[in-house]
Amino acid sequence: MRKRTALLVVALLALLALSPRASAQSVPTSAPLTNIRYEVTFTRANAARRVVSSAMTFTVGGNAPVILSLPSWTPGAYEISNFARNVSGFSAEEAGNSLSWDKLDPDTWRISPLGPGEVTVRFDYQADSLDNANTWSRPDFLLFNGTNLFLYPEGRGFGFPASVSVNTEAAWKIATGMTQTGARRFNASNYHDLVDMPFFVGQFDLDSAQISGTWVRFATYPSGSVTGGARIAVWEALKRVIPAEVKVFGEVPWTTYSVLQIADPSYGGGSGLEHQNSHVDVLGPGMLGAPWVMSLYAHEIFHAWNVKRLRPSELWPYKYDQEQPTPLLWISEGITDYYADLAEVRGGVINAAGFYSATGDKISQVAELPPTALEDASLSTWIHPRDGTEYIYYPKGSLAGFLLDIIIRDASDNRRSLDDVMRELYNADYKNNRGFTSDEWWSAVSRAANGKSFTDFYKRYIDGRESYPWDALLPLAGMRLARDTINEPRVGIGTVQDSTGVHVTEVVPGSAAEAAGVQVGDLLLAVGGLSAADPAWSPTFRLKYARSPEGTSLPILVRRNGREQTLEARLRFIAQVESRLTEDSRAPAKARRIREGILRGTTRP
Repeated sequence: MRKRTALLVVALLALLALSPRASAQSVPTSAPLTNIRYEVTFTRANAARRVVSSAMTFTVGGNAPVILSLPSWTPGAYEISNFARNVSGFSAEEAGNSLSWDKLDPDTWRISPLGPGEVTVRFDYQADSLDNANTWSRPDFLLFNGTNLFLYPEGRGFGFPASVSVNTEAAWKIATGMTQTGARRFNASNYHDLVDMPFFVGQFDLDSAQISGTWVRFATYPSGSVTGGARIAVWEALKRVIPAEVKVFGEVPWTTYSVLQIADPSYGGGSGLEHQNSHVDVLGPGMLGAPWVMSLYAHEIFHAWNVKRLRPSELWPYKYDQEQPTPLLWISEGITDYYADLAEVRGGVINAAGFYSATGDKISQVAELPPTALEDASLSTWIHPRDGTEYIYYPKGSLAGFLLDIIIRDASDNRRSLDDVMRELYNADYKNNRGFTSDEWWSAVSRAANGKSFTDFYKRYIDGRESYPWDALLPLAGMRLARDTINEPRVGIGTVQDSTGVHVTEVVPGSAAEAAGVQVGDLLLAVGGLSAADPAWSPTFRLKYARSPEGTSLPILVRRNGREQTLEARLRFIAQVESRLTEDSRAPAKARRIREGILRGTTRP
């Protein structure tokens, strides 16, 4: 998953601490079930109530209790979401007779069948959470994830096949990665696949194109949100990025791939959530057409290999009732982010300068955050630390991948690269139906680098908190960091954005914001006439006021306790060291070959 801005899904972290239910070992095993079918109903009538109806029908062989659970999280969104809290109107019946049921824990139901026969369990699910991992509806549209709607029998494994039927308006479309087997009927061979293929239902734009020998679909809601030249630009980017990513692994892992995108003004920033043959993007309208969105597509599509198939052993297989922390999430997410940049530059979506700029931005971003070990950050994401580091494993993990690529190429005289590491583990672990371990990762890295030891690198930069050795390693790839000291206008606030707006989470002591009386908890509306809802307001602010005199009037509009008020601030500047990644014009031939190898995805024969 990738997020442009941090999004608060649950306001109180205390609730997260209570959410994981007892181990599945404490839950009785369900009676065996056969012939499992699911039915999802979403019509205009459902939409008016912002609910979707889910039914599960199966055959039982007797009157032993049936134990059914709903997942508490969606893989890729590393947080416990307690989807069962959105369930209402739960019922069960057999042969027209209501069955008795009770709950064993917050997301587990126990049903008592009358005897052999067919049982149907039904419930409504509140479809008002605009989040990639959840279910959201409008009068003419529904996004749903299988983790929200599809119950599973406890203790019976996840290898059971199942079908899904969708009941909806005759004129409405359906888009999903699941295999269609009939009119609005779809099949999955196991539960893991069943809940890893989200659905769009309703009125939306949908078209497709062949890329790398397979069909790729692009679905966008609302209709008309991405049209004309903007839609053509998306397709041109996908046609460049996907082949560059396929080249890393040497194969396309899907039969079809679907890009499912929502744009809605209630959403701040932008984010994506990966699946094995699709991904769901949710964007604020201001993000549409932004260059960063192309990087989002590249990131989520690369996940089809890295994390949906090749993933850490702690995530294999998925468990749906509890957290699955891994210290290797920086590989799954951060290195995916590195390859998103590589796919863009190798595919020609951006040029070398664009790659240097994107990488330089990550270097600056990490430098401004508290020193954090990548393994610690990988584990901590489940609790969303509030010190600004909750997603640091994205940029810092990306930079770790960049450095490892440089070291491997230098040690092998550019005959091997990080591509070889990814491809080796993909073939050795994913294709043998297992996840990779830390030892397997570092062994593969060492083999690619002609046996070079990475013990010190791991200790200092992965498990440790030392700053990356840019000045020592960048010259090996014909690059350098240019540093300039500039005076930059700053407001002095930290914010986080969710569907309700931009919230002040930090006020820097001695800043213009503190002097003006900005408080943590304020809803930030505007600064100096610039809307805080604009994802680019911060760089726009710095550009607008860069040449203004210190002390210039700077009105800050906030909402506090339900009332808007304007706080009068005065412009202040701070000395900022700006680092720029650039090419070294005096780099030796080997370093130039390595640089070109990184940018073009090539190695020496």
